Amino acid sequence: MDYKDYYKVLGVEKSATKDQIKKAYRKLARQYHPDVNPNDPEAERKFKEVNEANEVLSDDDKRQKYDQLGADWQRYQQGGGRGGFGGQGGFDWSQYAGQGGAGGFGGFGGGGGFGGDADFSDFFSSIFGGMGGGGGARSSRPGAGQDYQAEMELTLEEAFHGGPRTVNVNGKSLRLTIKPGVEDGQTIRLRDQGGPGRHGGPNGSLLITFRLRPDARYVRTGHDLTMDVPVSLYKALLGGEQVVETLGGPVKIKLKPETANNTRLRLRGKGFPVYGHADRHGDLYLRLQVELPQHLSEQEKELVRQLAQLRGETVSA
Repeated sequence: MDYKDYYKVLGVEKSATKDQIKKAYRKLARQYHPDVNPNDPEAERKFKEVNEANEVLSDDDKRQKYDQLGADWQRYQQGGGRGGFGGQGGFDWSQYAGQGGAGGFGGFGGGGGFGGDADFSDFFSSIFGGMGGGGGARSSRPGAGQDYQAEMELTLEEAFHGGPRTVNVNGKSLRLTIKPGVEDGQTIRLRDQGGPGRHGGPNGSLLITFRLRPDARYVRTGHDLTMDVPVSLYKALLGGEQVVETLGGPVKIKLKPETANNTRLRLRGKGFPVYGHADRHGDLYLRLQVELPQHLSEQEKELVRQLAQLRGETVSA
């Protein structure tokens, strides 16, 4: 049976405070949670390992016992791994084995009866006993409730502006305010909106993942947006003003005379907002698409012929 370094599992020092342990645990629990990593056995293993480490280090009595065992375990290894009940080899395992609950430990590598929960390792069960019924330590300890997950679909315009939305989870309607600039695939956490806690523990959280619908008008590159703007041939040739409808509202642009097709104009700060920074936006790029007039009258065709002649162009009659 291998010794488990719970401090290393949580990535904290042995002198870590309870708050530091709690913070490290929550970060890793979110990272490896099965709901966030479906069908990932390695993430599930790490999630259980993180929970086990927190179970010990967040409890003063368990932590004290575990720290005492750490020093004795070093002596056990230095003695060549010899030890057992009664202190043979300088290591008295009997003061640790099977304490704290149902079940016991029948010796290193042996087939002793572990009376623990399947979510906890043999190492844990051998020290702190069973975690299920029969006086298990976990059965009466406060525990966080289950996290719920939901998805919310938004148009690009809704994501641009943000604002109040309603989500229904487990028959309960929740109202939330979305910040402008939410990204596709971004997940936010609503604390205390998940499953009920165990034995007075905190409720779980509600994790909402946003899905943005594609928008035919815009191409996104980071926080920059690009859109095509149709321009009449006459404005392209002679110049003029044109109103462009953007996600942020109408914008008036001025076209220079003889503007070429596919000319790009940059509107600073008119692109997609930066999430959490309402005063920051990307840029909006306008790609001007010159449109040729259709269904010309005879008079219009004659005027075009005259223009072609002035330019030295040969056209059909």
